[in-house]
Amino acid sequence: MNPELLIHIEKRATEVKEKVLKYRHHIHQNPELSFNEKKTQEYVSMALKAIGVPHKKIGKTGITAIISTQKTQSKSAICLRSELDALPIQEETQKSYSSKVNGVMHACGHDVHTAILLGVAEILNEIKEELNNPVKLLFQPGEEKLPGGATLMIKNGVLENPIVDKMFALHVFPELDAGFVGFKEGRYMASCDEIYITIKGVGGHAAMPDKCIDPIAIGASIIMQLQQLISRKCDPKTPSVLSFGTFEGIGATNVIPSIVKLEGTFRTMDEEWRSKAVHLIEEQVKAIAETNGAKAKINIIKGYPCLDNNIKLTRELKEKAKLILGNQNVIDLPIRMTSEDFSFYSQSVPVCFFRLGVRNEKKGIIHGVHHPLFDIDDEALITGIKIMCAATL
Repeated sequence: MNPELLIHIEKRATEVKEKVLKYRHHIHQNPELSFNEKKTQEYVSMALKAIGVPHKKIGKTGITAIISTQKTQSKSAICLRSELDALPIQEETQKSYSSKVNGVMHACGHDVHTAILLGVAEILNEIKEELNNPVKLLFQPGEEKLPGGATLMIKNGVLENPIVDKMFALHVFPELDAGFVGFKEGRYMASCDEIYITIKGVGGHAAMPDKCIDPIAIGASIIMQLQQLISRKCDPKTPSVLSFGTFEGIGATNVIPSIVKLEGTFRTMDEEWRSKAVHLIEEQVKAIAETNGAKAKINIIKGYPCLDNNIKLTRELKEKAKLILGNQNVIDLPIRMTSEDFSFYSQSVPVCFFRLGVRNEKKGIIHGVHHPLFDIDDEALITGIKIMCAATL
């Protein structure tokens, strides 16, 4: 990297921090759920217009912007992604910038990602004559909800005109202190499929179970036997998780219900085993229900694939991060069983998805994502801007 350019980026990252903080607070106060980010889209468009970056809407609520010159316009592009959507969570932080929308909160840090990318847009636009490739900025809707906004962006041509040949994205990481970043080469995050099961039995008086076909007992058996199926059929070296978060059987102390509903998630780090496991789960559920005289309907919705970080791209950005932040502030990450729709891009182009530390125990900033008390140390904004800018050099 050009040392003078790097010094300029570091200086400007600090200078734009207050503006980026205002972006973050506005977006945080006005969260919108997946695929409904219309006001957020308009706000991002207004911000890009103010700093002179050409952009256009993509899909219903996404935005792409291009930073290019005559020198770079015929070359392939580097794409930087952020997300726009929030979560259906009631915020409890009681901060001056807390959500104004009842039951909706930026509890996953997408407001942070978007604000950082707007800061990056301003800096890169200032130094665009120094860039060797055009930079495409993607403000993506719907990361939190299937089928994932990434699939819609790809269908709408985000990887074309100009062609994208590498992509980067960051994500807040409350387990890591602000000022730190983390990287994982190769396979990093799990696939994610949603499981919906309805068991139809015969309800009746709880004192006469012999007159009933009890879907509660059958549902419990299904959960326990599926756990055994996953642990016995899966290669022990392949990480897999099967969890059920909903078990709904509305009866009473003396009433066996007729219907039970189960909802869960299956995650793994192996795509071949993923396909096989889904088939085995379907077979097992139906067999258990039939053996007990009930009927089961199962719907498994295919979600996000495994996320694979390109080894070369990730290693290069990791070395840049060490140069900027110091070796001690750059860590190696273990695999993670959460999932991300950024994985869809990894199936088409080389990508690097890295983690941005946002924790500060002294300030009480300790809560994880998807928590009603989630917040960040503002200093993380500067770190995010520096590394995302460096990714384009």
